[in-house]
Amino acid sequence: MSRIKSKDSVPELGLRSLIHRMGYRFRLHRKSLPGTPDLVFPAKEKVIFLHGCFWHGHICKKEKMPKTRVSYWEEKIVANRKRDRRCLRELRKMGWQTLIVWECDLKHSDKLMAKIKKFLE
Repeated sequence: MSRIKSKDSVPELGLRSLIHRMGYRFRLHRKSLPGTPDLVFPAKEKVIFLHGCFWHGHICKKEKMPKTRVSYWEEKIVANRKRDRRCLRELRKMGWQTLIVWECDLKHSDKLMAKIKKFLE
């Protein structure tokens, strides 16, 4: 688990490539914004977060709790979800619109492209 990257992961590179092919340009990991969003569209005041299903507690087929130290992982995921809600709330107060893309959404690129286009238009 310690080798999991927070930036430039395979799912993130795939999402960035998809959005770039759609013709959108963006900034990466803007530290001045709450939660350091993965993709920032400054002119539109919109941000996209790519959440890993395990790390952010998404209920899907990918999310599978480890068999050891279960209480540690449950606490960690709950804390991540609380932090996510706080950051989204702060961004909305600042006037930014947010979109969360789940790691499992990357499998359905047509649906994801439509969702992103609707969000960014």
